[in-house]
Amino acid sequence: MLNVTFGRFIKSSIFIALSFLLIACGQEKTSSDPAAQTQQSYQWKMVTSWPKNFPGLGRAPETFSEYVEKMSGGRLTVKVYGAGELVPGFEVFDAVSQGTVQMGHSGAYYWKGKAAAAQIFTTIPFGMNAQETNAWLHYGGGMELWREVYKPFGLIPFAGGNTGVQMAGWFKKEINSIEDIQGLKMRIPGLGGEVFKKLGGIPVALTGGELFTSLQSGAIDATEWVGPYNDLAFGLYKAADYYYYSGWHEPGPVLEFIVNEDAFNALPKDLQAIVEVATRAVNQDMLDEYTARNNTAMQSLKDTHNVDMRALPADVMKALKLASTEVMQEQSALDATFKKVYESYSEFQNKVSQYHQISEHEYYKNRSVQN
Repeated sequence: MLNVTFGRFIKSSIFIALSFLLIACGQEKTSSDPAAQTQQSYQWKMVTSWPKNFPGLGRAPETFSEYVEKMSGGRLTVKVYGAGELVPGFEVFDAVSQGTVQMGHSGAYYWKGKAAAAQIFTTIPFGMNAQETNAWLHYGGGMELWREVYKPFGLIPFAGGNTGVQMAGWFKKEINSIEDIQGLKMRIPGLGGEVFKKLGGIPVALTGGELFTSLQSGAIDATEWVGPYNDLAFGLYKAADYYYYSGWHEPGPVLEFIVNEDAFNALPKDLQAIVEVATRAVNQDMLDEYTARNNTAMQSLKDTHNVDMRALPADVMKALKLASTEVMQEQSALDATFKKVYESYSEFQNKVSQYHQISEHEYYKNRSVQN
């Protein structure tokens, strides 16, 4: 009887042990399930085209990183590197495309040598302002086109901020006529640079960190950057006497977050959503910040530093606009994708301009009427 009981005890023990083993195996198997994957943590790197923590442009990626870490409960962290810390500012696109890092923050017009149409997603001379461009991107088909252009490079773009209408730039000499532009060496990227070249100027490609020394040394005769907020921070008023407006070349320049497609697809759906929501938040936050900070900075430039602020002459502005139309036609003839994106952009601009003519424009005009 004892032997039978002992045998039953052994069988029961084996059964219980096997049961626990099967349960453990089952638990191990479920670790590959989506629910279990959501608990995995991810560490990303982001490279940028801006000096580390530079006001506005440089703070935007830091803000994105903070938002993502908080919303994900620390499951996704993004370490931000300024221009030159991991890669030079003009190599952000390649670093993200090749998977060296998972993410970047820059301006799409820097990549015109890779895809001519990329320039349009930053801005077009005499094109849409920030409000209008955001509407085109998110509700007018612009974002779909942007992702189509970047798809061959394994990249997913997101709008990553906007500075609003920029200044025309800092000049070492007065601009009284179109002749004063001819032979002028100016840091001016993108399609604005093509327009400048058509009128006899010499566009030069420089990152933000190179502007002051290049202007001060005479390597360039003029530079555009952003507006009072950033221009004051760089001290550009120390290197040039004349500050011109308005920013015909960049009326609503969009910054970009670019994400390596494989890295993005490896994230669980909830973290993908967090990345997208964080980019949208930063995109609006930057515009809000520049709208606020430019006011104070402009007063400081005028009152404290006695900066000579001037409007570009009407005949110069007219020549710039005519040349802009010609450049867009020429670029469209050279590149079918550029033409496709430009047609979408132009169609949206024509429609929104009609509405803004009777809404925004009329309001600004009436608001400026003296009592």
